[in-house]
Amino acid sequence: MTTLAFAGDLPLVRPGITLVRVHDQLWRVTRPDGEVLGYVEQFGVAGGLRFRAKRFMSSRGRFLPIGEFWSIDDAIDCF
Repeated sequence: MTTLAFAGDLPLVRPGITLVRVHDQLWRVTRPDGEVLGYVEQFGVAGGLRFRAKRFMSSRGRFLPIGEFWSIDDAIDCF
């Protein structure tokens, strides 16, 4: 299973997006200009860790679940 490596609270940058750790189990996903795209949330289940991706819908002012994944990389790829 892939885990994200952070140096303190420094953001993780991928092409076109930045992930900033909000706390141990939550990352905010933004565009490089700061626009919030959504969140990736880590949570435990009987089989291990899962990652839930949520997309922010600014026109509706709410978050919509995209999906749940066994890999944080798969959750990030949704954005």
